[in-house]
Amino acid sequence: MDSGMIGKIEKAMLYAQEPERITFERFEATFKGDHKQHEISYQDGQWHCDCHFFEARGVCSHVMTLERLLIGSVKPAEAVPMPA
Repeated sequence: MDSGMIGKIEKAMLYAQEPERITFERFEATFKGDHKQHEISYQDGQWHCDCHFFEARGVCSHVMTLERLLIGSVKPAEAVPMPA
């Protein structure tokens, strides 16, 4: 392995220790839930999940899981308050 590649690997290892350097703008993911797969997307700070709970509340366990995995790199979803 050449010294250039070794330098890039070392730099990547340092970058990986500083996740705050990364901000996601948009992505799509498939989440394998307990009962079925769900399609999740994130674009311009807005989350979307195709599950019923997300449609009603603006947040769900699938989105919260991705928020935990990507903490600091994505904007958290904003829950919709329950009606009184």
